[in-house]
Amino acid sequence: MLFTDLGLSEPILRAIAEEGYTSPTPIQAKSIPAVLQGGDLLAAAQTGTGKTAGFTLPILQRLSSTKASTGKRLLRVLILTPTRELAAQVQESVVTYGKYTGLKSTVIFGGVGANPQIKAIAGGLDILVATPGRLLDLMSQKCVSLSHIEILVLDEADRMLDMGFLRDIKKILAALPKQRQNLLFSATFSTEIKALADSLLNSPALIEVARSNSANEAIAQLIHPVDRTKKHPLLAHLIQTNNWKQVLVFTRTKHGANKLVTQLEKDGITSMAIHGNKSQTARTKALADFKAGKLTALVATDIAARGIDIDQLPHVVNYDLPNVSEDYVHRIGRTGRAGSNGVAVSLVCVDEHQMLRDIEKVIKQKIPQEVIAGFEPDPHAVAQPIQLRSQQHQQSRKPKAAGNSGGAGRAPAKRSSPPKRSFNR
Repeated sequence: MLFTDLGLSEPILRAIAEEGYTSPTPIQAKSIPAVLQGGDLLAAAQTGTGKTAGFTLPILQRLSSTKASTGKRLLRVLILTPTRELAAQVQESVVTYGKYTGLKSTVIFGGVGANPQIKAIAGGLDILVATPGRLLDLMSQKCVSLSHIEILVLDEADRMLDMGFLRDIKKILAALPKQRQNLLFSATFSTEIKALADSLLNSPALIEVARSNSANEAIAQLIHPVDRTKKHPLLAHLIQTNNWKQVLVFTRTKHGANKLVTQLEKDGITSMAIHGNKSQTARTKALADFKAGKLTALVATDIAARGIDIDQLPHVVNYDLPNVSEDYVHRIGRTGRAGSNGVAVSLVCVDEHQMLRDIEKVIKQKIPQEVIAGFEPDPHAVAQPIQLRSQQHQQSRKPKAAGNSGGAGRAPAKRSSPPKRSFNR
């Protein structure tokens, strides 16, 4: 199947062709016709399958082929995302593929000044990409009206629920017209997502392009058993002996990310951290430098890494296993994208053996293990307690100040050589 078979207009097809693409990914091939039909949609797709374009392309088509009822430029589409990084990625997709349509869009999120965002909204928009906190903040100031919204998108809805945004989402939904098209995209169909879908969607089309919580087959997974005190030396050893040039490393905590960066820098490995306590400037610089190849290691927490979109990222390392088993799939999904292969390595100490069993139960497979010479784990080591999932879950449900939606706000850098047949945005 080609993009030319999907009913997209010449201006949109021209923009797609300029990016070097001709064929849609499976989620795009299924979701584009469904969105164009105008009905509600519930779609599940793994990270890196191209779901962003799965809704931005048909939305651009629908808006460019129909005018607002008043003839004026009115805000007709609202796209909600959980983090700044993802919001910036979605906005980049809208701008890239809508550049010949004449449609206007902007992105708003917390952590930066609101005045430029308010000015952009006041100038007239067709599409608004937003994180829930900043949107509610501007709504309370009467700076944005949602009274003419025709299409609502909840992107990575599972992550929004994990981050405690359900109350914010309900406030936003209350301000929308009752007659609208609703598109809900999620990595998994959890019980919570199904409940949200039941309350939000009207006889939706259902799309699922991969088995829930399954790992991308293009990703080679490997466990290195190691003592907790030897994780940093082992990571440095792997990077240096294998001559890894670009590694995304996940830690469980912000403090752990900062500490690891300090240790890696002492080893001569260029690295920076990206997490919620970092300033907007620091996060933007870290992500830009990593994409440009100026950093060997980008050390991230789960929420900060959501929305990082880097084609052909070769290596992901779980320095700490995630508290929530499903997050393992999201983490390793940063690699093995756009038709390329990737490697996901996890450094597992005795404290994390139960976490590993839980992860293998979720992905329905045993992950191969390899002990690295010189880093053999102590067979008599005793496990120490790690923060439980329930504790993390309670913390994620704590109320958030308006505008503090997490994530950084820089659109991903353009890749130098896009694939020619399909794309994963």
